Amino acid sequence: MGLLTGVLVLGWPCLRQRSRQRRILALLRTSSWAVAQGRVEQLIAAHPEQQEQIDQLGTSRDTLERILQVAPVGYLQVDEENQLIWCNEEATRLLHISQPLARPMQQRRLLLEVARSYELDALIDEARDQQQPCQREWMLYQISPDPLHPKEKPTYPLRGYALPLGDREVGVFLENRQEAALLVQQRDRWTSDVAHELKTPLTSIRLVAETLQPRVDSSLKIWLDRLINETIRLSNLVEDLLNLSRLQGSPFQGLTLKSVDLPPMIQSAWHSLEPLAQVKQIRLDYQGPSQCLVTLDETLFHRVLLNLMDNAIKHSPAAATIWVCLTPSVTASDPDADPTFHLDVIDSGTGFLAKDLPHIFDRFYRSDPSRSRSTLTTDAATSDLGQGTGLGLAIVHQIVEAHGGTIAAANHPDLGGAWLRLTLPQSQPPLLP
Repeated sequence: MGLLTGVLVLGWPCLRQRSRQRRILALLRTSSWAVAQGRVEQLIAAHPEQQEQIDQLGTSRDTLERILQVAPVGYLQVDEENQLIWCNEEATRLLHISQPLARPMQQRRLLLEVARSYELDALIDEARDQQQPCQREWMLYQISPDPLHPKEKPTYPLRGYALPLGDREVGVFLENRQEAALLVQQRDRWTSDVAHELKTPLTSIRLVAETLQPRVDSSLKIWLDRLINETIRLSNLVEDLLNLSRLQGSPFQGLTLKSVDLPPMIQSAWHSLEPLAQVKQIRLDYQGPSQCLVTLDETLFHRVLLNLMDNAIKHSPAAATIWVCLTPSVTASDPDADPTFHLDVIDSGTGFLAKDLPHIFDRFYRSDPSRSRSTLTTDAATSDLGQGTGLGLAIVHQIVEAHGGTIAAANHPDLGGAWLRLTLPQSQPPLLP
């Protein structure tokens, strides 16, 4: 018994050591103990470098967290179940989160429990489903949690940028748009006030010039004609600014809607511009139905057609063709959706420059001089009138948006000319009293 006990005492450590060696050899995928020892020595030598890399990653993570914490924009991160993982101080302030998470290890809560913004929740779901960055703007309305003691909290516009992360997590940057909205309102108010102040004196100047026109020598009439033309151009600019101000705000506001037949309306607008088209021998090629009833503001949409066709005439060469295509359409994926129609206006010019496309509908934007000056006549006074105010397409964009539609600018892939496409609902919702 003593001998057996001694053998077991001496042999058990050897058996454990051999078992450990076999496990190490299996992990290192080798059958040679010498090779295994070499690999173990390499791992031991590499351990300090790996530990240093881990420490550097931890330092970088802490640095990024400190930067996000003091950033002037809000940032928050949620997990796959929309539970709040972490948010910085600005996000806490913007969303009025009463109990922000101080550490990631704290118990997580649903984002809607700490920040009641359904638009933010929908933005996060959209980014997670599409697996690409998404953007949205909305008004943040604060709801008092205590109906017996309501508190008035500020309401302001927010812009959110949602980014899909790993493990179906989503990070969201939040931006307060209140200051930008105030600047836009101040700009529009200032523009409207200046336009109203200029309207009366310009009318007076034009009346005085027209009164003096038959009373001056023929050698001086050219100067009065130029004065009248410049006054008319300034009056058109003022009227355009007033139209832009009137169309600001919610869609369908400030519109006089009625049912009109669009194809005759297109022909009527072309007849108004036909004298200008005949100078360059330009013809209209209309493609579409002979009847298409739509609900819109006839006066404003006539202005849209005039501006689009006038631009097409100016930027087309002599003896060219302008294409106007009307296409009623219904969404194939949803036959019950409200019907829409597309209106395409394509000229025969050189098209838009790539650098101009993002700014086509900006106010007072002028593209290359070859596309912004009229060459219809050689008379200086008349050509000055043809230069325009730089507000034509801006007004078109505003009118289309007021009708609940969209407009896009591009160069036609086959014809090469400028291509403007309007998409509008064929019937408008009734206005509330």
